[in-house]
Amino acid sequence: MALHMALVMLSLLLLLEAQNPELANITIGDPIINNETLSWLSDKWFLIGAASQNPELQQQSIQEKLTVFLYLTPNLIKDKMEIQEYQTLGDQCEYYTNHLGFQKENGALSLYEGGKSFAHLIVLKKHGAIILAFNLKDEKKRVLTLWAKKPDITLELREVFQKAVKHVGMDESEIIFVDRKKDRCGQQEKKQLELGKETKKDPEEGQA
Repeated sequence: MALHMALVMLSLLLLLEAQNPELANITIGDPIINNETLSWLSDKWFLIGAASQNPELQQQSIQEKLTVFLYLTPNLIKDKMEIQEYQTLGDQCEYYTNHLGFQKENGALSLYEGGKSFAHLIVLKKHGAIILAFNLKDEKKRVLTLWAKKPDITLELREVFQKAVKHVGMDESEIIFVDRKKDRCGQQEKKQLELGKETKKDPEEGQA
């Protein structure tokens, strides 16, 4: 559970700052975060791969917990981001939800919980992808994760991620890509989507 929470906080819960100076060496990605970007983020995201220098999150630990996808749903009025996460652990699917606040300032986006920021966001609209970077100042705990709207990675997107990994001082050998065949969350996802539809119907029926 402790390892799961670490992965969630480091790479899934998206505590972001898009234009932080720590990312100055990463020249890829869209530079501006605005309402249009937030609307674009509202979608299903597949974890494609990760690179880590954190010994607690490397190799087998990441591989065991890497088959993940999630739904992001920003609420522009309340400045909240709903996160629905599906994670395959062995033959089991685990489902989690959370709500985080976000702030937009000077073209940057920060999502937070308890006022603390953990990671940074690089938007790759051209590729339908985002990169999340954590702990870039700490060479022993750096983490980069690649997410995309489609589960398959193109050669071009793979090269973009490899470039980002190198730019923050990490090595390509530290990249682990997802084995999507291990995904066991199809039924759980279907169940949650059906529950969501029922939840939307109930208020309408009450007003009829």
